Amino acid sequence: MTLETPTLAAVKQHPLEQLSAQEISAARHILADAGLVADTTRFAYLGLLEPPKSVFQGGGGRADRTIRVMLWDAARSLSLDVRLSLTTREILDQRKLDPAVDGQLPVLIEEFEIIEDVLAEDPQWSAALASRGLTPAQVRVAPLSAGVFEYENEKGKRLLRGLGFRQDHPLDHAWAHPIDGLVAFVDVENRRVNHLIDDGPVPVPDVNGNYTDASVHGELRTDLKPIEVTQPEGPSFTLEGNHLSWAGWDLRVGFDAREGLVLQQLHHTHDGRRRPLVHRASISEMVVPYGDPSPYRSWQNYFDSGEYLVGRDANSLKLGCDCLGEITYMSPVVADDFGNPRTIDNGICIHEEDAGILWKHTDEWAGSNEVRRNRRLVVSFFTTVGNYDYGFYWYLYLDGTIEFEAKATGIVFTAALPDKKYAYASEIAPGLGAPYHQHLFSARLDMMIDGPANRIEELDLVRLPKGPGNPHGNAFSQKRTLLARESEAVRDADGTKGRVWHVSNPESLNQLGHPVGYTLYPEGNPTLAMADDSSIASRAAFARHHLWVTQYGDGELYAAGDFVNQHPGDAGLPAYIAQDRDLDGQDLVVWHSFGLTHFPRPEDWPIMPVDTTGFTLKPHGFFDSNPTLNVPPSASRHCASGTAAGGTVSDSSGPVTCAH
Repeated sequence: MTLETPTLAAVKQHPLEQLSAQEISAARHILADAGLVADTTRFAYLGLLEPPKSVFQGGGGRADRTIRVMLWDAARSLSLDVRLSLTTREILDQRKLDPAVDGQLPVLIEEFEIIEDVLAEDPQWSAALASRGLTPAQVRVAPLSAGVFEYENEKGKRLLRGLGFRQDHPLDHAWAHPIDGLVAFVDVENRRVNHLIDDGPVPVPDVNGNYTDASVHGELRTDLKPIEVTQPEGPSFTLEGNHLSWAGWDLRVGFDAREGLVLQQLHHTHDGRRRPLVHRASISEMVVPYGDPSPYRSWQNYFDSGEYLVGRDANSLKLGCDCLGEITYMSPVVADDFGNPRTIDNGICIHEEDAGILWKHTDEWAGSNEVRRNRRLVVSFFTTVGNYDYGFYWYLYLDGTIEFEAKATGIVFTAALPDKKYAYASEIAPGLGAPYHQHLFSARLDMMIDGPANRIEELDLVRLPKGPGNPHGNAFSQKRTLLARESEAVRDADGTKGRVWHVSNPESLNQLGHPVGYTLYPEGNPTLAMADDSSIASRAAFARHHLWVTQYGDGELYAAGDFVNQHPGDAGLPAYIAQDRDLDGQDLVVWHSFGLTHFPRPEDWPIMPVDTTGFTLKPHGFFDSNPTLNVPPSASRHCASGTAAGGTVSDSSGPVTCAH
């Protein structure tokens, strides 16, 4: 039966507007009319296929609204990568994937339940649990991506690996009770157990992980007074559609089921001049590899973007809890497993917040005492992937700085730890271990510093020996190294040299005659810790170095390639840089790898306080002087200098300013 395609409103729409529920429904109908949707078809991914960058640079006509869809049909063992036009209502192209070569499509939400259902019916699994005094009804199974390893009889199969956790009651946080010595390899396509490793019973930790129970957290403290954030005149930003403007900044706020937040067409206006900075900024991939070599966990590594789709799993945020202050929300729409639209209510939080001192100086010669407060615009979302929760925060500052921060919290992955001297895990509670692991991200920054003709240089501190020209040994300098080709631009941070990377436009000069630019400041934390010849090092090659730079190429969006789930490796950045394209004065994409290496602490149990990682992009010669000189002094009682013993402001004469 042919379904009627919903009619899309004939209204003007920017090609980077977020997908609407109506558009997702229309895409599903176009696929169904083309015979590509059966009862057994599942939608592993559906997203906006953004127009090529040339469309925006050329100032040409409005681009077609194009959708990319990844379809999985277990009944036919069929994976399809499809592109369709909402404008013409046509299938533009489709490609059948070879899972042994191309990898599998992302994990479906439906498959989280399938793995438990399959194991509940498997006699080997039931017998293994029975030997531990358990039944399948008492056990939750974590649906874990399989990776690619040397196990027999796995090539080309769609797999998940399952580790069990005892759940004592429906509200019990089962992560406190890992069932060790046992792992199931499940063929989710054929719904059967492919392989089981069972090395016999290990005592199940019996600690209490229910952090919301009074028996665990005790009496709630009463010594915290409320903090109220108010903006009586409303926020300083405006949002029209997905176009966001604030304090000289303007950009488009995109959202993708795979990447989550995407910032597009970032511009900054100063002294009446609107200038492009970044065409597209996103976190293109993140991987969580574990360092425990035991047979039950040596395969553990999860690509939370390419395998699990962090955007699809975004939380609905709560005012006063996730976001504080004068909040504007956006509610992005994604497709569910059946291709139907699902709105994530309040999935994106936009607000501005105080950011401390912007600048300050007391000058006794001039008799001046000036201080200005900084603020930043925050665009964020939170996502839950299994046991971990991640916040993705983009910050824009008054001085032109761009910053990204990832916030990691949730529950650390657990294992039984009968041996306190085990070298690959921390004991976080009696008998309860948490394997060492990493959280590694890849930011994709499609640069446009005053236009597309950009170049990148590596800047290092140079220590100079005492001698002629440096008699006191106090001199030091800076070395600038042009990264002229892609093969030269795979680099690592070096804290001993204060290494940073400077992106500039040789065709746009500041008043000093130097190219305008921005500098990337890395944290310089460890890169991927696994052996260079390991499977994970091949599949997550992006995480082996802090910096990769490519010349812009249409379709080169993901650091680990398009199809990450069970891909054999060397996709994404290794394939992109193999072209060894010219980078000097070209349209550049900067890929920055960063992250956390986590040796869990007892303080991370039973729920982990937020840990953070990120990077900063700062203007470096982009402005001719401090661009925040026009920020007015604060006029608030909060600037009063004295407080009485009771904590009240002692100066009640009226508002004061932060300038004298």
